[in-house]
Amino acid sequence: MPNSARSLIGPLLQTVFPSMMKRRAELKYWHERHSAENQILSNTHYEPLYTSAFELDRSAYSGKRVLDIGCGPRGSLEWADVAAQRVGLDPLVPDYRKLGIDRHKMEYCAAPSHKIPFPDGHFDFVTCLNALDHVDDLEGTVEEIKRVTKASGFFLLSVEIDHPPTPAEPITITRDQLRTFAPQFEVVHEELFGTPEDHNLHAAILSKRPYVPNHPGIYVGKMRRVG
Repeated sequence: MPNSARSLIGPLLQTVFPSMMKRRAELKYWHERHSAENQILSNTHYEPLYTSAFELDRSAYSGKRVLDIGCGPRGSLEWADVAAQRVGLDPLVPDYRKLGIDRHKMEYCAAPSHKIPFPDGHFDFVTCLNALDHVDDLEGTVEEIKRVTKASGFFLLSVEIDHPPTPAEPITITRDQLRTFAPQFEVVHEELFGTPEDHNLHAAILSKRPYVPNHPGIYVGKMRRVG
């Protein structure tokens, strides 16, 4: 195939089959990480991302039901053994089984974020770390988060904002779009951090990398379910 024709195929597929291309990009990333980490994806860095990053400690999760949206295959909630239930939701769960998730003690649920298969008000904590810009249906996802979070429960969000779309992160999220969580959620605490060149958002949050105005950044917000 001529190089000129090959160079057109990627953009064409991205336009016609965005979900397929997103899935391919995400799985490629995870398989590369799995190989680079000697076939064992680490998860020891997660606890502060769910606690101190949101001005919480481990005990806040004691006896609670927790849902992590867009969890990936690392075992994002393995640290939360004090919780009554800890569920990772991701449509790629069947593919992640090849990456070793069956050894984790948390639950995995293979479902999209706009169709969460749990009852209304089921979870005390719903979390979404570096995944909201990956979803297939942003509006539907927001409505489902509102539905499954119990009254006075919390939604914990970290997401890059104002970035150019990519195959794996096709949605460009703005701060105005984040306001659509109101009025069902009220913001308890929020911060903005800078996006590093290596795109390691988790490290940037934990190091509190300064935000640069008028550039892509990282939004970190703790919201309480009202009513």
